[in-house]
Amino acid sequence: MSKSIYSKDYKDVIKRLKTGRVEAGLAQQEVADRLGKPQSYISKIESGERRLDVAEFKKFAKIYNKPTSYFL
Repeated sequence: MSKSIYSKDYKDVIKRLKTGRVEAGLAQQEVADRLGKPQSYISKIESGERRLDVAEFKKFAKIYNKPTSYFL
């Protein structure tokens, strides 16, 4: 059973976050370093264990060189 309590729409967003990271050629650790966070922070977001707020979301879009609309 999944630990994620989020809707299908939110799961689609986090799936796009992971895809964006992979397309940018970045490992979770590299993204975490750019954000000043531990690697587990990225892992928990991508697995749906941690919710992403709007300010953080914008940072991911910038790091992945994607418009925010890509993730929505």
